[in-house]
Amino acid sequence: MDIRIEEPLWLVLLIPVALYMAYTWKASKMKFIGKGTILYALRSLSIFCIVFALTFPYIMLPDNEEQILFVVDRSVSVEDAGPAAEKWITDSLKFRHANQSVGIYSFAGTFRTDFQLSDGEAKLPKLEPIESNNNTNIANAIDLAAAVAKSNLATRIVLLSDGIETAGSLEELLPKYENSHVQIDTVVLNRANKTDASITLFETPRTAYEGEKQLLQVEIESSSQKAGQLLIYRNDEEIINESVALDEGGNIFSFHVEARGTGLLKYEAKLIVPDDGLLENNRMLSVTMLEQSPRVLVVQTERNPSVIPSLLDKNAMEVEVVNAGQLPENLSGYLGFGAILFDNVPGHLVGEHKMAVIEQAVKSFGTGFMMVGGDESYGLGGYFKSPIERLLPVEMEVKGKEQLPSLGLVIAMDRSGSMSGSKIVIAREAAARAVDLLREDDTFGFTAFDHEIWEVIPVGPLGNKQDTIDKILSIPAAGGTDIFPSVAKGYEDLADLKLQRKHIILLTDGQSGMPPDYEEIISEGKNNNVTLSTVAIGTDADGVLLEELAEIGGGRFYDAVDESTIPAILTRETSMLTRTYIEDDPFYATFSNVPEWTSIFKDGVPQMNAYIATTPKGSSTIVAESPKEDPVLAEWMYGLGRTIAFTSDSTGRWSGDLARWGGYSDFWNTAVSRLLPSYEDVPYLITHERGGTYTVTDSSRNAAFLDIAIIDEKGNEVPFQSEPLAPGKVRVTLQADPGLVFFGVSDDKGGLFEAGVSVPYSEEYKPSEPNVALLTKIAERTGGEYHEDPAKVFRSHPFKSGNQKPIANWLIMTAMILFFIDITLRRFGMFSGLMAKIEKKKPVTESNTTNSEDHLSELLKAKKKR
Repeated sequence: MDIRIEEPLWLVLLIPVALYMAYTWKASKMKFIGKGTILYALRSLSIFCIVFALTFPYIMLPDNEEQILFVVDRSVSVEDAGPAAEKWITDSLKFRHANQSVGIYSFAGTFRTDFQLSDGEAKLPKLEPIESNNNTNIANAIDLAAAVAKSNLATRIVLLSDGIETAGSLEELLPKYENSHVQIDTVVLNRANKTDASITLFETPRTAYEGEKQLLQVEIESSSQKAGQLLIYRNDEEIINESVALDEGGNIFSFHVEARGTGLLKYEAKLIVPDDGLLENNRMLSVTMLEQSPRVLVVQTERNPSVIPSLLDKNAMEVEVVNAGQLPENLSGYLGFGAILFDNVPGHLVGEHKMAVIEQAVKSFGTGFMMVGGDESYGLGGYFKSPIERLLPVEMEVKGKEQLPSLGLVIAMDRSGSMSGSKIVIAREAAARAVDLLREDDTFGFTAFDHEIWEVIPVGPLGNKQDTIDKILSIPAAGGTDIFPSVAKGYEDLADLKLQRKHIILLTDGQSGMPPDYEEIISEGKNNNVTLSTVAIGTDADGVLLEELAEIGGGRFYDAVDESTIPAILTRETSMLTRTYIEDDPFYATFSNVPEWTSIFKDGVPQMNAYIATTPKGSSTIVAESPKEDPVLAEWMYGLGRTIAFTSDSTGRWSGDLARWGGYSDFWNTAVSRLLPSYEDVPYLITHERGGTYTVTDSSRNAAFLDIAIIDEKGNEVPFQSEPLAPGKVRVTLQADPGLVFFGVSDDKGGLFEAGVSVPYSEEYKPSEPNVALLTKIAERTGGEYHEDPAKVFRSHPFKSGNQKPIANWLIMTAMILFFIDITLRRFGMFSGLMAKIEKKKPVTESNTTNSEDHLSELLKAKKKR
């Protein structure tokens, strides 16, 4: 047993305290015997107790308890070694001593407790696969295991792993555990001896020109001699299919192909080998950007072909036209374009997913976007609260308008078991978005149906929107499907209501029988001014029946094979209940002072016929507005890209004399020039270090800082951490699945760089031998052992544990008691009787008599002076 302190610096206070006490002793001329001496000693001891308590002292009591923590690597690289590891732990537990607590933990990219640290009987539980097993973070596992253990007890961590790190750095962590009470033993886990061939490198030029010969290089690592098939795709089209003979070790294959296509070229290499050990390492991507004139994508529909391509200058730009239904699904399909124009395109033909991808292209990569009006655009196109609305300078909801027609809307939604999963989630959110478009005094009802009717919201005034939305979002999926009773109830509830517009929307993914009189019920409802639109969700819905119901009911039929189009469908249907969105009085627009636009209207502004009413966003620039102060042409910056809203149409039906005006072509070329990115293209260098770590470098060293965005193929932002290394140089560590991601890099000098970067498969999938050197180093530097004998795990620990018993509170209590005794002795004179008894026992000596006489003489002299 010994006494230890945690904060020794507080002992410095004893120096001024000792000096002060010595001074007071000398100044008071005290002697070593007497009342004052005792009081002085009590005070000194009290002060010492208080100062010593400040150092957080404790008594270390000896304890022979030890902690043994098994930490098992369960990453992909040693997935097959799991049973061997479990057997090793089970064998070692037979040698456990009574004074040893045991805990069992698993790790890969994350850390998991399998058996909590305990001194009870340890049993290895049935182990489930661990999440994030495509990485090995040994440093994180060791640190978390040490944190689980009690800090004052002897601890041994037993690491079972192949020692191959793919995340974190154990080298940086080891000094923390050198010469500490934590030992780390290491046990090697061996991979299963599988034959494997993997693509270790796939390179294409970063840039190329149309028709230029490109060098494609593929490196393949093979564990043995074997034959395989190597395929290479360009933009998902096969361009190379060759049989390859693989030697043991590294193999390099090169191909020369012409750069064909437009914009960004996505290359993919695939390796097919019989009886391959790991399939995850047989695929790799690369990207090449074609240098060419600016490209513009005009999106149209078969119903509304666009006239814009014929008006654009083909010598200054390359124009591509695509129908809305054929828009690309992935981000790589948009990054080759400088600008995208939607010409009277309804949102349900695009879908939320593609809208989100376009939003990322605008925000993070500077692609321009323009929406052109028409009867299927803006609010009437179902873009309310969509990603497209977010990027535009106007809102679809019309605010501050008077004399809106009275509305009645009933939504009948299928909630049968087949709607479970993403279908019902999207349908609920779409219904909630439709509710958001209504006014609180509008009539609304909501029924959900399976084999029965569930009246979620009775038909009546909407009232509190949030309460209604919360009820809709809580609907689960279960049961069978009986469609028509819910529709019939909607007709019944709306029939006698005195409303200008009454509408029912039916959403279902199933089929069911219909009553004989269903046509009669729908026709009668139509006579009562009730219309019906239907939405077929997925491929299993009875599209023929639903289309017939919509036709009889005077509404519209939507075949929503893509579930992400449902929100746009419902918002479009809700928006079409009011035609106040369309302002159809001829007018002259008033242009503000934006030189690029006003210069083309210096001879006057042509008359226009109509536009869709929208509400400008706060920071947008209103280039042209109507006499009602509605935006006709507005623009703003959304992230790195400029977006423009033109609320009239391109055909002349709404734009009137503008479409017949001699400068109409200048109008559209000006719009595109405004949309095209104005950033200077800067050749940044992106270097892959390891795993998900990349270095972004501005070779010119001109940039003070870099702003980086990383987006995956689906348009989702990829989480990453950035670490500035130098001016114009940043290290980026991202968390993404293997595949293609896109870096958007902008700087403070107006530079912009975009590049597709291939995220390789994890090093877990690379055939390699265990890192015995690292495992040995871990054991040596922490006082542990690298061994194979399970019995040695429970050997005696050199560090002797101890229980800390804090004594600061006892010292403070002692100081208070001493202080109380001091006060008691001084205030109540308890020393008087004690000192009197002492004096009586003393013999009267001459010296004492002399002293008394001297004392009396002194008193008489003092009296005379007074």
